Amino acid sequence: MEKKVSSKFIFFFGSFAGILFGYDIGIIAGAEGHIQEEFQLSPLWLGIVVSSLMGGAIIGSILSGLLGDKFGRRKLILVSSVIFFVGAIGSAVAPEEISLTIARIFLGTAVGTASSLVPAYMSEIAPAKIRGKLSGLNQLMIVTGLLLSYIVAFVFEPIPDSWRWMLGSAALFAIVLYIGMLKLPESPRYLIKHGMAHKAREVLGSLRSSREEIESEMQEILEVAKEERSGIRELFQKKFRMALFIGVGMATLQQIQGANSIVYYATSIARNVGLAPQVAAGFTVIVGVIFVVTTVIFLQFVDRFDRRTILTVGGSGMALSFFAPAALGALGVSEGILNWVTLISLCCFILCYAFSWAPITWIIIGEIFPLSVRGIGAGISSAFNWTGSLAVGLVFPILADQFSFGVIFSSFGVICLIGLLFTRFVLVETKGRSLEQIETDMAARV
Repeated sequence: MEKKVSSKFIFFFGSFAGILFGYDIGIIAGAEGHIQEEFQLSPLWLGIVVSSLMGGAIIGSILSGLLGDKFGRRKLILVSSVIFFVGAIGSAVAPEEISLTIARIFLGTAVGTASSLVPAYMSEIAPAKIRGKLSGLNQLMIVTGLLLSYIVAFVFEPIPDSWRWMLGSAALFAIVLYIGMLKLPESPRYLIKHGMAHKAREVLGSLRSSREEIESEMQEILEVAKEERSGIRELFQKKFRMALFIGVGMATLQQIQGANSIVYYATSIARNVGLAPQVAAGFTVIVGVIFVVTTVIFLQFVDRFDRRTILTVGGSGMALSFFAPAALGALGVSEGILNWVTLISLCCFILCYAFSWAPITWIIIGEIFPLSVRGIGAGISSAFNWTGSLAVGLVFPILADQFSFGVIFSSFGVICLIGLLFTRFVLVETKGRSLEQIETDMAARV
């Protein structure tokens, strides 16, 4: 590096793409009602418009996985910031639902790129002893972007063409991301893998506290890197299959457990249980605040508890939060009480999700794959994550038009129980271990 950049700056902007990730997936909650009204959309078309971003994210995840190991995490995040900007402006000026869908697919490629590259980048630059906390910064950025999107939606709710201002405002964050990433270094593990050990040592010099720590990590990375070939074919070798199964399983379960039914449709859910439009928009702000506060608390404790313990506690609370309103509805409680219980239960779900499956999934995906296939492994996992998100975003308005919330939430509750079984019987513990130690142990487990 020509000029030394502080580690705090690197960690902050290394995870800043999460702001756009969260903002772009959250802002649709405030905008979708206005879009449906202006374009007279059916439930199916509303689902298409909302989920089109996730379709683009699948494409972005796969492309970033294929290209990330070749061109580097930093360069592709820079490219994604440009796509963020263009996609946001395109969404804001769309004259009808087809062009809006196309713009959101384009925007989604940047969201997918960020979702797969940022966890890998953060895990590779963070010291092992605080990797969970620093990798968790990505989740804090995501939920901060989510909260900002809900606040913007609340502010713009009463003005004409409010949804256009909501969607277009994401372009401002894209500019900030681009400027910040210009000053960031490439991942030291990527540099070593591509024969630039001297540059990797310079980067580690900005990120580690002692020369002994720098040399020890350099030696560990060099020993692993010289033994491995990279590429998608290597990912499907027997020694990598368990890592792939865990990455894909975690990514898919995170989405199909139902969180995005709340993230994307919180405003509509609140309206359906009787809240006025402005009050419903205020409810989404409460959801966003819970997300951010819980994530901040999570970052203080993430490296004190095992990953599996956190997932088990959070997953249990998530399942109970979905089963509670379904059970009361089956018992025949009054509609007024059931509506309030539904809103409170959704807030409880978000609280449990925010300190467990939301952040831990991306931390583990950044940790579980060996260096030689980390980019493509994270990309494939992210693609499955967005496929699950697309399914929820597309199907939820159709289901809500045909079934009660009790039936829908019970289904999500069952999937949460499946997540608990996955945590208990499949997931390996990664807390406090170097990426190279995790790689060695995963290979031995096959």
